Order: sequence, then C-alpha cells, then structure tokens
Amino acid sequence: MTWRRIGLGLVVAFVLAQLVPVARTNPPGPGEITTPMEIDGILQRACYDCHSNDTRWPWYAWVAPASWLVAWDVRHARGHLNFSAWEQYEPKKKRHKLEELVEMIEEDEMPLWYYRPLHPDAKLADAEREQLIAWAKAERARLATAQ
Repeated sequence: MTWRRIGLGLVVAFVLAQLVPVARTNPPGPGEITTPMEIDGILQRACYDCHSNDTRWPWYAWVAPASWLVAWDVRHARGHLNFSAWEQYEPKKKRHKLEELVEMIEEDEMPLWYYRPLHPDAKLADAEREQLIAWAKAERARLATAQ
C-alpha cells in the first residue's frame, strides 16, 4: 500500500511539474556574428543551441524537470556569450569573449560534457577545434589592430 502511495505521489508531482511555466524563447538577434562559412557551420552545429537566439529546443525541453535545466542552461549560456548579439558587444568585450572561447575549447570544456551524449553532432573533432581556435585568435588580433 505504501509503494502505491509513493508511486501515485510521484505521478502527481510529475504532472503538476508540467504546469510550471518555462521560457523557451528565440528572440530576434540584434546583430549576429559574421564568420567564414566553415567556422559558421561549426558554430551553428556545436554552439548555437545555447550561445545564440537560434536555439533548437529538443523534445525534453518541453518535459519538466528537464525543461527547467535546459531553459536555465540556455539563459545562462546566452548571458556569457550570445553570437546573435555579437554586434552589440564593444571591441574590448569581443576580444575577451574570443579569448574565453579559445580557453574553453583548448581545455575541452565546451560543449559541456552532459550536452554531448544527447547531441553527438556537437562534439568537435580535433581539426574543428584547431580551426575555431585559429579563427578566434586571428579575429582577436584583427580587433586589436582595428582600434
């Protein structure tokens, strides 16, 4: 009898959790980053779901409690780096973001470890990592000389 009550309580909690509203938005971007085609493809495949306003919300982003985590992760990631708002960043901030991007890729911290199993296409091959790092360093140097 106790197991039935626990099970029923869990089902009720799960159903009620679905009623908690979660913001899954893709607002228009104020100015997206412009990159070479090969870099754009890598960024869109591996980064844009969290670091842009072009998020592809997976099925589990509609089921609580996973939806809460996904929405929080996207909001948090956009707060750190949003490629859809790139043109709003000052040159100094762009250089800093590019420096952080290089660091995160070199240390294999992005994409996040728990994102990769559900999004195997986001995993960066060594050649892609090298391409992104080389592009980010070159772009950072270009921004430094443009001032």
